[in-house]
Amino acid sequence: MDAHSTDDRDLQPHDRELIAAASALLVEAHDPGTHRVAAAAEGTSGAVYLGLSLLSPRVSICAETTAIANAKMAGEAGIRRMVAVGLDPSGAGVVINPCGVCREIVPVFGDDLEVIADLGGGRVGLVRPAELLPMPWVRARPYD
Repeated sequence: MDAHSTDDRDLQPHDRELIAAASALLVEAHDPGTHRVAAAAEGTSGAVYLGLSLLSPRVSICAETTAIANAKMAGEAGIRRMVAVGLDPSGAGVVINPCGVCREIVPVFGDDLEVIADLGGGRVGLVRPAELLPMPWVRARPYD
């Protein structure tokens, strides 16, 4: 992944605030059966919206989508930056990467959106959606 920020030392204070907000939510709400991931999305207005994964035996709704839904319900025009976190074995929030579905959904809500991602090797940085999903799925033909 050719991220434009390759080390967590390069993250800005507002990036760390997004990580901290999502981590605090997950630490508070974590339940292995229903809530395993939290997300924070910074809207183009600068406001931060939180989301929590919702799990049942048949359905899984990602934290990123609930954060985006909260932003849209509040009237945000788009998303500027986003992060998802899970809990490490010690119970601390750690940055995790979006699933495949979120890699398709997230870019729809911001032209210049950046995702705070786990770059591997203990590094966290900013990536563009095209870096997360370099070959997006497309329909064979348009549908109404």
